[in-house]
Amino acid sequence: MRVTKATRWVAVLSVAAAALGMAATARAQDKKIKIGVIFDLTGPLAGGGSELQYTGVKIMLDHYAKTGVEGYKVEAVYADAQSKPDIAINESVRLLEQEKVDMVMGFFSSAQCVPVAARVEQLKKFMWMTTCISSAVFDGKNYKYVFRPQASGDQFGMMTMDFIANQAQSKFGKEPKDLRVAIIHEDGAYGVDVAKGNEAGAKKAGFNIVLKEGYSATAPDLSALVTKLKRAKPDVIFHTGYNPDITLLFRQAREQGLKFGAIVGHGAGYGVYEKLKEGLGTDASYLFNTDPISIWLANQKTMDTKLPPVIKMVGEEFDKLKPGVAIRSAHVGIGASNAFVFMDDVLPRAIKKYGGVDPDALRKAALDTDIPEGGTMLGFGVKFYSEGTQMAGQNERSFPVVLQYIDDKSYVVWPKSQMQRETVLPLPAGTTYSYK
Repeated sequence: MRVTKATRWVAVLSVAAAALGMAATARAQDKKIKIGVIFDLTGPLAGGGSELQYTGVKIMLDHYAKTGVEGYKVEAVYADAQSKPDIAINESVRLLEQEKVDMVMGFFSSAQCVPVAARVEQLKKFMWMTTCISSAVFDGKNYKYVFRPQASGDQFGMMTMDFIANQAQSKFGKEPKDLRVAIIHEDGAYGVDVAKGNEAGAKKAGFNIVLKEGYSATAPDLSALVTKLKRAKPDVIFHTGYNPDITLLFRQAREQGLKFGAIVGHGAGYGVYEKLKEGLGTDASYLFNTDPISIWLANQKTMDTKLPPVIKMVGEEFDKLKPGVAIRSAHVGIGASNAFVFMDDVLPRAIKKYGGVDPDALRKAALDTDIPEGGTMLGFGVKFYSEGTQMAGQNERSFPVVLQYIDDKSYVVWPKSQMQRETVLPLPAGTTYSYK
């Protein structure tokens, strides 16, 4: 075959077209979102719920690493905050500036979220909190790049007071004004914020607050606090703590003979039943925990139909990692659900509507989020307070529920719309702490 000038040009053009095609394919393959994920994998917060939250987030990110999102690969880079706020800050900056992640996600402790959020906002980078609850993260800050689908601490504190106020007459035989309540809490951002909600709710209900006191979550001895509780003789103790401080409190309460009608916990250590059972044995029964609903207890009939298969996937993956666990911790579902909201709703919109995964594209996409009740695995919807408002960046549609552990199972007992069984109040006669 004779090679003419024309055929040579065709060949050149073909090679050029092929090269352009390969370059375009390479560029498409290069599209990626790199997510920095920070939890406490060591230190006291790891066993208090942080490692379980990490597990839920990782299950979800591993899933999207296989599927990608709108042509973007998903890569996660994990870091250990070691249960220390200063390390959480340093790891966030390291991931953003050295690892060149596009955003940071996770964070268990409110004591970490408060300073980390300020630093990330200063850097004008995007932050998605799956877990920590303190209202102080957002209150009056007017952040533009920090978002949290999780319920806030004051909601936790108010919810439990409404729950007990509703039960005062029927279960305790007392008017709210005659019910003696104690509010105790770890003295970090998380405990202080929930206790503030407790106090506001107690005043609204008209309860008699007989003690309100904070303590260090790392305190080696809580016997002085137990002594004060004995003197105060509360019907109900509202406690915000992690673990091992929860176990320490109960051990010293048993040693000193403290009796009460009920103890109501607020997430964190109270959300890890395996640790409660390990530390308290059968006394873990009848404890209350306040948290977003476990995704395995949420009413799937009222959910978006795409969600039950995702819940099933998360449960199966968790069972592979932690076989034989009596109760799948709500912490796992919280991490998975709040990560899913970002991956399923925010990220696709940032790519399709706003052109990519830079901080401003992610910010605009988050502000557009409008998920109705029943649209998340936790049952609540998602709509963020807008810029310029008191709680800008906080989800205004989130809410927790009150659960009770009974015979190695957990049941939603409040609010009535989610209730799965009648609550057991006060503690049954013959149990270790019962004042009956």
